[in-house]
Amino acid sequence: RTVYIHALVRDAHGQKMSKSKGNVMDPLDIIERYGADALRFTLAALAAQGRDIKMSESRVEGYRNFATKLWNAARFCEMNHCRPDPAFDPRTCEQRVNRWIVGKAARAAQQVDAALDAYRFNDAAQAIYQFTWNTFCDWYVEFAKPVLYDDSGPALEETRRTAAWVLDVILRLLHPFMPFVTEELWNALADERETLLIAAPWPVLDDSYTDSAAEAEMDWVAQLVGAVRAVRAEMNVPPAAWLPLTLKDASETTCQRLTTHAPLIQRLARLESLDATNDDVAVAGCAQEVVGEATAILPLADVIDLNKEKLRLEKEIARLETELEKMDKKLENEQFLSKAPAEVVADHRERRQDARDQHERLKAALARIGG
Repeated sequence: RTVYIHALVRDAHGQKMSKSKGNVMDPLDIIERYGADALRFTLAALAAQGRDIKMSESRVEGYRNFATKLWNAARFCEMNHCRPDPAFDPRTCEQRVNRWIVGKAARAAQQVDAALDAYRFNDAAQAIYQFTWNTFCDWYVEFAKPVLYDDSGPALEETRRTAAWVLDVILRLLHPFMPFVTEELWNALADERETLLIAAPWPVLDDSYTDSAAEAEMDWVAQLVGAVRAVRAEMNVPPAAWLPLTLKDASETTCQRLTTHAPLIQRLARLESLDATNDDVAVAGCAQEVVGEATAILPLADVIDLNKEKLRLEKEIARLETELEKMDKKLENEQFLSKAPAEVVADHRERRQDARDQHERLKAALARIGG
């Protein structure tokens, strides 16, 4: 597949790029600094139908970082002897985490296919970006580390083959957007390939590759770990602090998941203990976060100054509310809306939405500790 992108390019301030205005971004300079793959992916990711591209070096730099993330994940796989096996059938996996990532890979391939067929190149780029960075690099690599580092026998070999298979799927899906780094990795990750990546068959993965039970189970693990990490980050909990966690009103299924994955959850969320109960729990000095049907309770009073954190959050919330009020007045001003270029208005709306999202996150963080 080849990606064709036709778009009117604007600079970061919304001005049309023009040699006479002197605001042209020379693609050769951008390639020299960030690489051709990063520039190519940037154009694809911004190529929504019916819109102009607001071009900035920071966007290209971000996708350069994405290429680096992929490279590091590939190096991790190589160092742990994850080599492609042509005879491997991922549908035969027995480990839950491997069935989970195989299903996620299949869903990502289906999303990329549907977007490319509809000429929605930005949606295709976003689908492979999210799967590669968030699902594979951030979660699966972490889930697989205990097996790759400490296990042996069938579980270890299955995980190695699964990681290599998923990485191959990523390289195939990403190749139209980032042809150079993917071709390099394709040849580096196997002793011998039948073809170059550009001539390799496109991955066609139907629903037989998905396991809804494994997907729900591992998604829950990621959700719980992510919730604990968010609380720790928002409340400035020291990284060295290991916290106890109580899961209140958890269903039987959730309790089984907690028992099965307790060592993994404790390692990833830095928890000293895990417990599930349906009894009343004292929540003074605790942060609370709803995960599924249950409530995760984290005692914080012994590791941070809760009053200080409440004041910090309240101050930041007040600042954002003042900023949002100013933005709302500007966006309600008919003269501004009628005279300002459409892209400037769109930029103000985007910045307002970002501030609104941050405001909601901080209010949720304050509510967790009873603020």
